[in-house]
Amino acid sequence: MTKYRKMLHDWEAPYLQSLIRLIETQSKETILHWVITYCEEEILKIWILNKPDDFRPQSAIQAAHDWMEGRAKFPFVKKAILACHEAAREASDNPIAQAAARAIGQSVSTIHSVRHCIGLALYGAIAVSYHELGVDASWSLIESRASEECLRMENVLQKIAISNEPHPVSINWKCQSTTQPSKR
Repeated sequence: MTKYRKMLHDWEAPYLQSLIRLIETQSKETILHWVITYCEEEILKIWILNKPDDFRPQSAIQAAHDWMEGRAKFPFVKKAILACHEAAREASDNPIAQAAARAIGQSVSTIHSVRHCIGLALYGAIAVSYHELGVDASWSLIESRASEECLRMENVLQKIAISNEPHPVSINWKCQSTTQPSKR
């Protein structure tokens, strides 16, 4: 059985560093709005194409909306997040669906800790790349498409970004530099 990459690995990649710099200029509310909307509009459809009968990622996104609108408390959202992560684990036979569910789960987890927002890029860009190119495409093609998707994510955030945000997030990313992953 072929082993697939589950996420982007090169933390130092220019497309990730550029996105991170923009994230660090925004408030948690802006970042949360960005990741949830992006997942809802771009990533969720990938999940639905691959796992149409499993509604856990949709429920996680809805729980995030409910929390943002003051209709739900965090314990309710946490259950939806954990269910979404469970859906990802159960989708281990489908790298496309698994990456999509991981992106959604991490994005909704931004409610708990804003550093989870980077999961949109790390997993979501892989989901899009696998969806468009196939899981057996070369890593160089996958990473190239993923870098384009990360830049698209950055452009979407830039459109809603608040200039001179008075309360930008302070994030300890807890990520270590990694070298480029070996080629398949």
